[in-house]
Parts: sequence; structure tokens; C-alpha cells
Amino acid sequence: MKLYNLKKSELVNFCTAIGIDTKGKSKEILLEEAEIFGAQEIEDAKKNGTDYEMLYSKIEELSDLYTKTLSIKIEERKKEMLEDDNSHYLIYRVLGISNKDGQLIDEYQNAGRFLYKYAGSFLEEAAILCFRFNNLKGKRTLIKNNISSKPKTFEIDFLDRNNAIEIKWKDATTDGDHISKEHTRVECITNHKYLPIRVMFYYPQRSSACKIQKVLAGYYKSVKGQYYAGDEAWNFVKNYTSYDLLKILTDIADKKEIK
Repeated sequence: MKLYNLKKSELVNFCTAIGIDTKGKSKEILLEEAEIFGAQEIEDAKKNGTDYEMLYSKIEELSDLYTKTLSIKIEERKKEMLEDDNSHYLIYRVLGISNKDGQLIDEYQNAGRFLYKYAGSFLEEAAILCFRFNNLKGKRTLIKNNISSKPKTFEIDFLDRNNAIEIKWKDATTDGDHISKEHTRVECITNHKYLPIRVMFYYPQRSSACKIQKVLAGYYKSVKGQYYAGDEAWNFVKNYTSYDLLKILTDIADKKEIK
């Protein structure tokens, strides 16, 4: 999980669970100690040859956490929807959609929004775990935007030595401003003397979104960066880290289906 996103109370609970004394410590200190603990854990596993099993276990635990959180969010939204104003169902009926079907459509639409959000976050975290197991010195890094005033900083998902790795599960945007922002981001990365690498596991479906990705791929290549999408992204993670993320996720998914 992304520890830096946790509230302090949540971080305290996490640190307590792994045996870190939390009394009188700030969130920054707890984050640092949790990172040190995690790094030592991984280092020990690599020394005794159980790193793959540990990585698999951590990704499986992460999937269980996201599964639970997603289920809670969907159920909470369904309860909220019981109090919603459904007067717009009139328009559904005019268009030939019954009240019952309209309700189901609204429920699935809301569930879909949560699913898309959590699926992306989960896959990005799982991929970062692979990179972290490969190089414990790599980490999430913020760099100053030295091109324009907004945003003030850009986040590098995983800075591994000179490699600035950005991880996306899917980028389906069709917003023209997105291209401009990505260009600025990549320019900032190169200005900081890092190599921009984009890893996107699933290509968008719509032709307009695909065109934007082709533009971005061309821009990465123009600055001697690297762009991987679809099968190339999965293969890049495997070759770069030596961990087969696709196989791990497939095994976890198959195991859950059996249950």
C-alpha cells in the first residue's frame, strides 16, 4: 500500500502491526521507519532466496486489501443511492428504459467508477513492488517543475538510479491538454537529467485516445526516452526486474476464481 497516502492513525496501526514503536513519533518519522523495515525485510528475503515468494505474498495481500475496500465502497454507494432523487428516471422511461433497469444501470455505472479507480491503483502499486524488490534504493520522487508554473512538481512513480519510470494501468484520456501536460512532464524529467520511461499495461480502446498515445510514444522517442504499452509493458517489467508480474497476477486471479 502507498504508506504516504495513509492518515496518521492508519499509519500508526500499520507500524504497530509490524512491531514499530509509534509513541511520540511524527508521521514523517513513522514513514521513514516503515520504509526501513520494509527494505530490510526484502533484503533478507533476497539473501535467503525467498524474494519471489515474498513478492507474491505482498501482491496477494494487496489484492485482498483492494478487494475488501472496493466491496465496501460499492456497498456504501448503493446505500446512499437509496436516498437519491430518482426523478430523472422519467427520462429513462421516455427512452424505453424501465425504472428497474434504470436503477441497475445507475448502480453499475457507480460500481464501474470505483472498479476502474481501484483496478488502476492496485496494478500500479503491484508494479512498483516489482521495481522495489529489484532495487531497494529506488523510490517515488517529486521533481520541481522548471518549465511552467503549474503544477509546481511532478511525481516520478519510481526513480531507479537515472531511470524515471512512470506506471499507468491504462490511459484513456482524449483531452488535448493532457498531451501538453505530459510534454511538460517529460521535458522536466529530461531537464533533471533523468531518462523518462513510460509503462502502460493496457492500451485504450477508442481511436481518439489511441491517437494521443501514439503522439506521446513519438514524443518519448524524440527525447530518447522509452515507451512501453500492452504486451511490451508486461515484458519490460519482467526483463527489467526479473519478476513476472503478469504470471503472479494471473495465478492470484485463478486462485480467487477457484474459491
